[in-house]
Amino acid sequence: MTGPTSNPASPQPAAPLTEADDRLWASLAHFGGILSVLPSLIIWLVLRDRGPRVRVEGKEALNFQITFLIVWVAWQIVGSILFFSLGVGFIVGFISFLLWVADVVFSIIAGVKVQQGGSYRYPFSFRFIK
Repeated sequence: MTGPTSNPASPQPAAPLTEADDRLWASLAHFGGILSVLPSLIIWLVLRDRGPRVRVEGKEALNFQITFLIVWVAWQIVGSILFFSLGVGFIVGFISFLLWVADVVFSIIAGVKVQQGGSYRYPFSFRFIK
């Protein structure tokens, strides 16, 4: 005699985020830019369908971080060429530092604005993800 067959439960969609959690994760997507593109990417991929603010702000943060990463890599290539051809290491390093500071400052401004209930659009960012 065989027992009743049990069908494994099919995956259910995750519950929507509360308004407070939605705002929290959206601001963390911006604050995560201080570390790199990965926090914004992970938050957007995992939570974009669970909250409207995370969907919009996570995408905005991710687009800015991708733009920043492209600018950073391009500057490292140009900076390396300038360093080895002209020997201007201090200037190259200083501009690299300024780029990093700009990323940190914009990420903090955006995170604070979103945490307070607003929305933030970076002043310069390519819209890779629409």
